[in-house]
Amino acid sequence: MRILLADDHSLFREGLLHVLKELGTEPDVVQAADYPGALEVAERNPDLDLALLDLNMPGLDGLTGVRTFRGRFPLIPVIVLSASESPEDVRQALEAGVLGYIPKSSTAQVMLSAIKLVLAGGVYLPTLLLAHEGVTQASPPPRQTSVTGRRGTRGLTERQLQVLALLAEGKPNKVIARTLDITEGTVKIHLAAIFQTLGVRNRTEAVIAAQEMDLAPYRLTG
Repeated sequence: MRILLADDHSLFREGLLHVLKELGTEPDVVQAADYPGALEVAERNPDLDLALLDLNMPGLDGLTGVRTFRGRFPLIPVIVLSASESPEDVRQALEAGVLGYIPKSSTAQVMLSAIKLVLAGGVYLPTLLLAHEGVTQASPPPRQTSVTGRRGTRGLTERQLQVLALLAEGKPNKVIARTLDITEGTVKIHLAAIFQTLGVRNRTEAVIAAQEMDLAPYRLTG
């Protein structure tokens, strides 16, 4: 496993290196101290499994750096690391295509769990954003789960049920956002909460679960 760690503070990089050693299989970590360096390292390492990017680094301005990296390397999963705990920064990062946003105030265990979640194909959202958006923080899904025989709404909020109903109709995030008059970043927040609540790993499993639930009152399209 190869991970890019880009942050302009060497002390933070050193600390996170110790966290990454706890992933199980010790990863090969390549480092950069600014956005130009991160882009260069990613160019030299096309087999990267994950990029951990500080939101504010020299070379490019904040989210411009994230968008530039995502534009050049769309297949590399990205987690943003940031001292900012602004819900707006989190939403904009999600809309730029990142799969996780980890505040630097997080504990080492939270960082490790977030990284493992993204490597497993999930999306990590900080608690501060879930609370701000009114999204239910669900317990982590069990290691093995089956959607067979599920009934009812499983404790989802009304907004999450609306998102799930549109997802079951095959609507992409952009259409769901437009239909519900919310941002694509907020759609991703709700989807992450839905996946956790239903104990599923992806959109396909969520649709299968939705088919076993009575979502008729929440279907907004004809």
